[in-house]
Amino acid sequence: MSKRDVLGMLDDYPTRSGYLITPVVVWAGAHAAITPNPDEVASVHRIGLDAIEPDDAFSFVTIPESSRRVIRFRLGGQQIHAPTAALIYQFREVLAGRSTRVAELEQPVFAWK
Repeated sequence: MSKRDVLGMLDDYPTRSGYLITPVVVWAGAHAAITPNPDEVASVHRIGLDAIEPDDAFSFVTIPESSRRVIRFRLGGQQIHAPTAALIYQFREVLAGRSTRVAELEQPVFAWK
């Protein structure tokens, strides 16, 4: 991968566990090898644009522990939570021409480590 493969960047996302994620959007192609660090990544998903376009792909809920909304992304019967869901949501919004911030979206309590 080279610098010319970088399409842009999304907003930084501060996690409840004390990290700051800086998402970089790159063009990797349909068959690019993905080698996640097993100490940091539980699973890898290839997500088509058709999965993020529907209005019901994302949901927002409230929790008693926070005044911020928790975002969830539905994918194949699973719920993917923030920070991943927030980054995917912002990517969808950018593709649609909308300037949507996501740093205020909450993570579920189980991620507050």
